[in-house]
Amino acid sequence: MENQYNIVNQNNVIVYCEYDDGKVADVSLELLTKGRQLADKLGVKLEALVIGDKLEGIEKQLYPYGTDMVYKVEDPRLYPYTSNPHAAVLIKLFKMTKPQICLMGATCIGRDLGPRVSSALHSGLTADCTSLEIGDHKDPKTGTEYKNLLYQIRPAFGGNIVATIVNPECRPQMATVREGVMKKQVLDPEYKGEVMPLHADFFVDPSEYVVEILDRHIAKSKINIKNAPIIVAGGYGIGSKEGFDMLFELANVLGAEVGATRAAVDAGYAEHARQIGQTGVTVRPKLYIACGISGQIQHIAGMKESAIIISINNDPNAPINSIADYVITGNYEEIVPKLIKYYKKNSK
Repeated sequence: MENQYNIVNQNNVIVYCEYDDGKVADVSLELLTKGRQLADKLGVKLEALVIGDKLEGIEKQLYPYGTDMVYKVEDPRLYPYTSNPHAAVLIKLFKMTKPQICLMGATCIGRDLGPRVSSALHSGLTADCTSLEIGDHKDPKTGTEYKNLLYQIRPAFGGNIVATIVNPECRPQMATVREGVMKKQVLDPEYKGEVMPLHADFFVDPSEYVVEILDRHIAKSKINIKNAPIIVAGGYGIGSKEGFDMLFELANVLGAEVGATRAAVDAGYAEHARQIGQTGVTVRPKLYIACGISGQIQHIAGMKESAIIISINNDPNAPINSIADYVITGNYEEIVPKLIKYYKKNSK
């Protein structure tokens, strides 16, 4: 029965793609971009798995990112997402295809689904990776050498180190990545792969549909920090919520958004939706003005690819200064008002 689809031991890279309201999630497209790079390095195919309802033509959104195979599991009972049915599909499909790598977004869905699948398959899972690479590993105890493992890279110990995690034995090697960490890039608009429709009843036992969603409400954030071309960000060094008012004034003059570090958010200076870094949003603005930010690893991971970085800090040795294009040494209380005055005068 398991051979009815003629898919066994594919050993490929697969991305679980989130799909809602006719559109594939950006984080899934970002992971397809990275997945294509990993697949090329390994000399294997890139696959995508989409589970839900009304999936007609979904492959057209996936092919341009280099997707060789799209598995589609279409059934009204599979949308909106519920834990058990989606997990059942992944677990049974992965037992059949035996992918060597599985990637999914570190979203509400990915955080729920990933651990269920990795636990059932005894595969292990690294959450919130900031980088994914292919490399070799030698076990220091046994001397065993492993080729072409997935390096799952992320900050650890409160951001004090960057850890590289490997999974030598169990498969698939699973990792989740936050939206914006990987760069979304079309490989070829004319790229064509294959589609394989899969029947939900083959993968999901009727008992798994124990939860039924009667209604759902999704509140969209009014803060669009991810796509802002200019960001004025504040750290714990701002010292107060009132201090952030000054940053908002500068942002208003520049047509920018206001961001914050985790320490500033934890202190109550700014909302969580403005948090930038490993535990917040990853951004790539044209201009990033960092005020009172020391530059911990976790924060830098979320903004290091900004085109131009200006650091305003009273500590000339602040770590963020090492990646900044311009450094202004001094207190933000004195410097930011001067910037506001200058930009107001020259924007008329």
